[in-house]
Amino acid sequence: MHFRDRAEAGRFLATKLVHLAARPGLLVLALPRGGVPVGYEVARVLRAPLDVIVVRKLGVPGQKELAMGAIASGGTRVLNSTVIAAMGAGATDAVERATAIETEELRLREKTYRGNRPFRDLCARTVVLVDDGLATGATMRAAARAVRLRAPAGLIIAVPVAAESSCRELEAEADEVICALTPEEFFGVGQFYHDFRQTTDEEVRDYLAAAAAWTKADDQPNE
Repeated sequence: MHFRDRAEAGRFLATKLVHLAARPGLLVLALPRGGVPVGYEVARVLRAPLDVIVVRKLGVPGQKELAMGAIASGGTRVLNSTVIAAMGAGATDAVERATAIETEELRLREKTYRGNRPFRDLCARTVVLVDDGLATGATMRAAARAVRLRAPAGLIIAVPVAAESSCRELEAEADEVICALTPEEFFGVGQFYHDFRQTTDEEVRDYLAAAAAWTKADDQPNE
């Protein structure tokens, strides 16, 4: 199965999450940028607020798509010991250089997406962490650990497509992991999308604004 785009993937994922619709304090947290169109569709179906948690991959020098680890809002860092061990000499310096660069980028992204609005209080909330897919799972693992530090009532990881091994490994990070598709032949997330163009910062802001509008409407008292 292939998705036309991230919006279709989000609608498909939402069908696996309808049992959450009645949960009080439900919040969808999407990983920018690709996870936001997916998270928007999930939040729309569940009539839940949508927000972002910023995660930055720590790419191997010369192989940026291969993750040494990841960092997330709140100062959480998760490292991939297998990848780092394979890098040999200089790996520690490479990790620290990447961490410094991506920490600054993370700060700028948070300002871009959220402005001066503080990160939401997650206490007593059921949080659904959403991305457009899982390959190694490093970015999602960093996001999950950052969320756990904020003491939510529950944490659910949900993606439209993933490597089966990554889904299994993430079970230790959440109360529930929902991977809508786990194909046997998995080479990358983009393999399962006809349109996998990069989501822009402006689009992320637009999705958040649209979700905020329906959240505000739902909060209005009945006349």
